[in-house]
Amino acid sequence: MKSDRRAKQGKDAERPKSGKSALQIPDADRCNGTALRKANRRVSQLYDAVLAPCGLRSTQRSILTHIARVGRPSMGELASSLVLDRSALAHNLKPLERDSLVQIVVAVLTEVGRAKLAESTPLWERAQHCFEAVFGAKKAKVLRTSLKLLASTEFADAFQQIEVPGKKRNQA
Repeated sequence: MKSDRRAKQGKDAERPKSGKSALQIPDADRCNGTALRKANRRVSQLYDAVLAPCGLRSTQRSILTHIARVGRPSMGELASSLVLDRSALAHNLKPLERDSLVQIVVAVLTEVGRAKLAESTPLWERAQHCFEAVFGAKKAKVLRTSLKLLASTEFADAFQQIEVPGKKRNQA
């Protein structure tokens, strides 16, 4: 009996009590960060599905594309341009290196990597076309412009300079 009562008390302790809570939860659609993450996950899932026949994910294709565009970026330049920290970049580069698509001395596309990028291009173009057909080409261009601003160091610097009225910097 006592063990049943303790188990029940443990379950009750995990569940919030009904009624008003002191914790103020904003509306589900109010958080810009959550909305961006959800949208990013959905769009990535859609692009990944279209790119699946060539064996690349959209994140991998963006790395290959950037290396092809720049030539031989340093790891720092590549991480910065993709808005990734170096450990996340290293994690994303491992399968590309394993599959001989890049060499990691300095990020260089191999011939196999160039061929994989060429194979993925019509699939990416299909995903891009589908996205713009549903979302609208003009709205997609405005979205990319807005997202480019959000990913910029200028935005990050300005964001960090904003002070909340009534609070000192570094105060919760």
